[in-house]
Amino acid sequence: MVTIVLAVLDMNIVSAATVPIVRDLDPVHGVDRLPWLISAFSLAATALLPLYGKLCDLYGAKRVLIGALGTFLLGSGLCGAAQSMGQLIAFRAVQGIGGGGLMSVTMVVIAHLKEPAGRSGKGGAMGGIVAGLGMAVGPLIGALFTDHLGWRWIFYINLPLGLLALAGIALAVKLPPAAGRRSLDFLGAALAAAFAIGLLLITEWGGKDHAWNSPVILGLCAAVLAALGLFLWRQATAAEPILPLSLFRIRAVRLGFGIQGLVGVAMTGSIVYVMLYLQIARDVAPTSASLYLIPMAAGMTAVGLLVGRLTARGHSTRTFLVAGAGCAALALGLLGLSGPDTGLWAVPAELALLGCGLGQLIGQLITVVQEAVPRHQLGVATTGVRFFQTLGSALGAALFGTVLARAYETGEPGRTLGAVRTLAGTAHEHAVRSFTDAVDVVFLSAGGVLALALLLALRLRPTQGEAEGAGSTGAGAEEARPVLAA
Repeated sequence: MVTIVLAVLDMNIVSAATVPIVRDLDPVHGVDRLPWLISAFSLAATALLPLYGKLCDLYGAKRVLIGALGTFLLGSGLCGAAQSMGQLIAFRAVQGIGGGGLMSVTMVVIAHLKEPAGRSGKGGAMGGIVAGLGMAVGPLIGALFTDHLGWRWIFYINLPLGLLALAGIALAVKLPPAAGRRSLDFLGAALAAAFAIGLLLITEWGGKDHAWNSPVILGLCAAVLAALGLFLWRQATAAEPILPLSLFRIRAVRLGFGIQGLVGVAMTGSIVYVMLYLQIARDVAPTSASLYLIPMAAGMTAVGLLVGRLTARGHSTRTFLVAGAGCAALALGLLGLSGPDTGLWAVPAELALLGCGLGQLIGQLITVVQEAVPRHQLGVATTGVRFFQTLGSALGAALFGTVLARAYETGEPGRTLGAVRTLAGTAHEHAVRSFTDAVDVVFLSAGGVLALALLLALRLRPTQGEAEGAGSTGAGAEEARPVLAA
């Protein structure tokens, strides 16, 4: 759990420290490099997710987790000591290489710590709750550290916590031996990394640094499609594929990956744009705006713990997935009704409702997928869940960014979003109204995405025979297990 906290906090904590970092390292050109500082971690973490899963299945999850944690701590120390923006960006990438493993391999370790017959949804639920809490409170913690200790401590604090976790993992965690050393599909890993990085760059650059119809974006789109095609071909022909296509024959895995991707899209549309609404439309300071996420974190924690207990007693996971998607969709719909004059008390209440919904979704999907696959494919299946969530978040950022810009331009033709704070009087009031209407469209769109996730969750009814038949393509298929009670 500590390793997940470290990774998720570091993915979100830097956003609160960007101004002091730029002021100290590069006050002239630092602002232009901020997008790379924010995205270097996620690019590196996402690119290696499929490889981490396969390494777990081939060499053992404990070894891979120790290696990932060591890499993360090395990157954290280097980030804290960085003397330029270029160094910090490069060291953030090193940190992201390790962080990608911490956010996924930890869940593989938890799954291995229980025998297949006794495995419950508790571990996956707890891991998901911790990850969700990190996303919610990361900006607040970053702001507190930056204000009172200095921005370098958002990296240095990882070292003592990480070293304690490393010692505990090395000495206390006992796992069964790995399946045995076999060849590793480096070409498939490279193609997966190329596809993920290309897609993330499209979402980072499209509509911001480059127009959607510019040669750069169109060229990247062509390269991403080519990488995807080559990756699928490689997975169909490789002896030891990074992401075996046979997994997608299991209904629970297909739906689990799809729902997780949609949840990633919707979470981007909730956390990011709630912060924008509070700061731009309601003139709430950044640190104070972060406090509004506490009810969301509390809702996720309380409901997630309750769901973990109930699923451990035999209650249907599908019921909670359906209820969670419906609850989160309702919360986003209510947020979509917000206006510039809506009472600020309503926002924490709506975010608490959103947290109750997400608490039933995050982590449960990992359990659904883990229980549906053979034991020897736990690594690739678990990291696959995280991979689809990350890609969903990237697509959500691009989709909702475009939706926000187009909706705002409808009310304020010829003006950009950055002009809202520079206007005064009636023009400012009209711009705020247009911005609020645009954010409402984003919230309603995110609610629609979760409504689609609800429809997929309703179809999540695999049978024992279906799971075994899908897993029969590889050795160990007899270990496939039903994901849900009848």
